[in-house]
Amino acid sequence: MEYIISASDAGEDIKAFLRRKDISRRICIRLKNTEGGILVNGEFATVRRVLHEGDVLTLSFEDREPAANINYAPPADFESSGVTILYEDERLIAFDKPPFMPTHISCGHLDDSLLNAAAGLFKNRGVPFVFRPVNRLDRDTSGIVLCAKDQPAASIMSKLLIAGRVEKSYIAVLDGAPELPQGIIEGYIRRKAGSIIEREPAEQGEPSQFASTRYKLLGRSFCGGAVVEAMPITGRTHQLRVHFKMIGCPILGDTLYGEGSPLIERQALHASELSFPDPFGENQITIVSEPPPDIRRLYKELT
Repeated sequence: MEYIISASDAGEDIKAFLRRKDISRRICIRLKNTEGGILVNGEFATVRRVLHEGDVLTLSFEDREPAANINYAPPADFESSGVTILYEDERLIAFDKPPFMPTHISCGHLDDSLLNAAAGLFKNRGVPFVFRPVNRLDRDTSGIVLCAKDQPAASIMSKLLIAGRVEKSYIAVLDGAPELPQGIIEGYIRRKAGSIIEREPAEQGEPSQFASTRYKLLGRSFCGGAVVEAMPITGRTHQLRVHFKMIGCPILGDTLYGEGSPLIERQALHASELSFPDPFGENQITIVSEPPPDIRRLYKELT
């Protein structure tokens, strides 16, 4: 990654400049110990070097060795995986994950996850790659999964996520319709006793977590269903699925928090938009994913 040093940056050393750019101490140590990790105008530099206006500071964040998680996750053929690329730059890549594909490998899914597909993509490019998802989706939820290409990008995106500066939007088809055309669903969520997966509403206090979701009604059906845009303000496990069950409108096809449906073979939930400030620029990045055919069909019927 390259930085052109401006007049306002001139006069400080590289260590101070990196600290101001939210580059962690651990990553600074890694850069110092990497051959060619820090260059100024193409020449080796230490973090104590004072920067001048017009200097070109180059930082090498690339993963030099094959990623450990690629070693145990066999690369899949990206072209036939059903995964597509929605956005890519030097530091980030956004995948469009199809339904029925886990984000990570797991028991019974050792070679058909998004991790496997990403490993195959970067193997074909001849580039070492560590799978660093910024957000995660359940196996049956389709849509956008954003990944960082290096550790500094992952660290900065994590800070943006915690600060609430990553805006997420989902399309959900509900078994039932909210009373109000738009609103906020709030409450505490905890892991259900005896389950490692299922969540449930809870009272305030440990080990529960506060969760908040905004929604907007997009359409109703004559049979009582609805399509909504759901925007999680917090990011709890199964938050949307629990929240819509809480108001009596579980997501259609959600067998964990509602009932199965002959209309769709999974929960009708799609991660449709992700928007955040460019961590390495000045623009707002907005990534959009069109719902897959099963969601589009339901959406058309209900709207």
